[in-house]
Amino acid sequence: MDIRKVKKLMELLEESGMSEIEIKEGEESVKISRYGNSPAPAQHPIQSFVQQQAPVSSAPTSQTASPNEQPQETGQSVTSPMVGTFYSAPSPTAKPFVSIGQKINQGDTVGIIEAMKIMNQIESDQSGTVIEILVKDGEAVEFGQSLIVVE
Repeated sequence: MDIRKVKKLMELLEESGMSEIEIKEGEESVKISRYGNSPAPAQHPIQSFVQQQAPVSSAPTSQTASPNEQPQETGQSVTSPMVGTFYSAPSPTAKPFVSIGQKINQGDTVGIIEAMKIMNQIESDQSGTVIEILVKDGEAVEFGQSLIVVE
């Protein structure tokens, strides 16, 4: 299933006001829910997915994992464009993409999010200095969750 189709489904879900939609095409299926995970019957996983380098939003959100992970008031958040597992470095033994106090430019890679066995490089949409890293290596992240704070 093409990523453009998934994005279109997300837009349709938002516009319609429905809480959940599920689409099946042959052996592929996708289920999109506006309100998080709900108990559902076992489903066949999506078999194919298009890799995407996604620029991230700079808008601060309140969808973080816990209250102590709220971004500071002085900086702007770089948020997750998808659900997946966050990795701070290209490999377990490599140096992290960013560290606190490091200056970054717009377009710099700040991490990788693994979604459905596809590694998606996450790029900053702003320049500045990293003042806080809100997620740990290997931690699950949600769509819109703040990853780092840039000042």
